[in-house]
Amino acid sequence: MHVSVDSLALEKAAYELLALPFFEFDPQHWRLPARLTSLDRALGGRLATVLATGDFRGKRGETLVIYPDGGSPLRRVLLVGLGAERDAGAEALRAAAGTTVSQASARRAKTAALVVPAQRRVRLAAQAQALAEGAVLGGYRFDRYKTKRKDERTPVASFTLLAEPGDDLRGARAAARIGTILAESQNLARELSNEPPNALPPAELARAAQRTAREVGLRCRVFDVPQLRRMKAGGILAVGGGSSNPPRLVVLEHNAPARGARRPTVCVVGKGITFDSGGLSLKPAASMVTMKHDMSGAAAVIGILRATALLRLPLHVVGVIGSAENMPSDTAYRPDDILTTLSGQTVEIGNTDAEGRIVLSDALWYAHKEFSPQALIDLATLTGACSVALGKWASAVLGTNERLIDALRRAGEATHERLWQLPLWPEHRESMRSEIADVKQTGGRDGGTITAAAFLSYFVGDTPWAHIDIAPTANVERAGPYQPAGATGVGVRLVVEFLRNWRAARLA
Repeated sequence: MHVSVDSLALEKAAYELLALPFFEFDPQHWRLPARLTSLDRALGGRLATVLATGDFRGKRGETLVIYPDGGSPLRRVLLVGLGAERDAGAEALRAAAGTTVSQASARRAKTAALVVPAQRRVRLAAQAQALAEGAVLGGYRFDRYKTKRKDERTPVASFTLLAEPGDDLRGARAAARIGTILAESQNLARELSNEPPNALPPAELARAAQRTAREVGLRCRVFDVPQLRRMKAGGILAVGGGSSNPPRLVVLEHNAPARGARRPTVCVVGKGITFDSGGLSLKPAASMVTMKHDMSGAAAVIGILRATALLRLPLHVVGVIGSAENMPSDTAYRPDDILTTLSGQTVEIGNTDAEGRIVLSDALWYAHKEFSPQALIDLATLTGACSVALGKWASAVLGTNERLIDALRRAGEATHERLWQLPLWPEHRESMRSEIADVKQTGGRDGGTITAAAFLSYFVGDTPWAHIDIAPTANVERAGPYQPAGATGVGVRLVVEFLRNWRAARLA
């Protein structure tokens, strides 16, 4: 989808669908905005008539379609509710744009436009970015495996944001480009996470990372089984040992500093379990459904690095992905095994279905030792306990550095990929010590999200570190204004927002 920003008289607009967003209003004490009067005249007064009836009041998510007569170049006018103006931030704009694109697609409209609403104390550039994000995210569908498309939706080819004459179009266009890059990168993460496990084993995930690297100019290295053995990456090798699809460690780099140059380094680590059967601690059949999404953290890392490269962020950003398929077989790792991880620390295995933390133990340690970053962030669909605690409305964040966590939480509020902090105390770390190895893999039912993070904390050294458990938010069953059912690509806009505001985080 091509997203553009323009300013023209609305009565001359010739789109297959034109969206007019409205804040919530009372029809008895409200006047048509001056900008819409000429459009209303071109529509023969239909707009004012409809709004006066009270059939549409601008409530959040409310829509109504007006069909102009033959004298108008417009095919359809869509009224979209933003809700109360005091509450209508960037997320309301994303929702409105996503709704517009979805409605246009359902009506087979290839060209759509949306009038940028007049908002007090909100810059046009900020509006343009949010609207572009919502439009591109709202246009995404995963339907490549459908041989017959029953709904026959038509992808929207172009989406135009219509600003007022005299507005800063140059700034708005730059912001819309940022929003488009962010949303396209999130859609890439969605696409990878939605792929069925037979189409995306670890080797194919690594190839997807390589393709992205070639497209946007990233450095990419892929470590296969012989290399992982030489590295003594015992965690990844153990988890992947039960599958005929061998594991991989993938490293993506943006803006690697030249010898002697100094540049802040941030590492983002993703859990890439392309399918999780539970291993020998086999999941119930119903619990295996959606386990293709257990690599959502890895998918997000690829999306993050894509956006980082296209936005040319002045940081050294490294993405590390530990990828494996967790399957039961005579070569699978077992409960009661003791593994030696890449760090040299030994781990007592309690449950092979807690495999993500084992893969991450090697990936985190690799990032810490190889790059000595100023910040280390991991994203992982790690614990069902996180979904129990937070529902589908937020991801959990835990870590060792409050400034890092605070900066990520601010980024989460800005992008509506919200985070809720859980504690990580010395007592939690102590509870993960093993009687027969250095650490134990599992800590029982109580505080499962926290004890999982406590385990990971043994593999980050003294690096400022934050763990984001995206188990509740990585995929959804019900569609939203810009989110179809399936993978969400959560974490892409969140982490890129954090990276774009690196100086404000004051970590280095």
